[in-house]
Amino acid sequence: MTLSHKSLAARLLHLLRQGLTPKKLALSLALGIALSCFPVFGTTTILCALVAVAFRLNLPAIQIGNYLALPLQLALFIPFMRIGERILRAPRFPLSPDQLVAMAKAHPDQTMRLLLGGQWHCILGWLLIAPAIALLAFLIAHPLMKLLVRRANPDEIPNVIGQR
Repeated sequence: MTLSHKSLAARLLHLLRQGLTPKKLALSLALGIALSCFPVFGTTTILCALVAVAFRLNLPAIQIGNYLALPLQLALFIPFMRIGERILRAPRFPLSPDQLVAMAKAHPDQTMRLLLGGQWHCILGWLLIAPAIALLAFLIAHPLMKLLVRRANPDEIPNVIGQR
């Protein structure tokens, strides 16, 4: 089942009907996109929910951003790791599966420390790049959300017309 542009627009407009301004909707989407890149697999849904509750953002909107950008988590994992390694001047993490298996067999405790260190390097890289991802996503999403509001039937979403 594919999601059409009309279907996506209708769902976003439904979120607007819940009293969300275009700016808050764009912020929710942008933070969902930035948080979806967090390099600890299996944590982004909970992380997005916590941020949405803490900052009183729209939970469905932040999760839409999270799930739309989920492939970025995989695509940016290694670049985040390399950024973290450069900042800390750490040796490059070996990415060869054969090398990792050989290390795990010979020195399991050392391999675990190496894996945890690599994870922290990824998180450090994400912490540096995520604000730029969020800002860029917001700068793109905000005008689009304002356009959606203008194109929508004003009778259907009275709380947000004219709000910035």
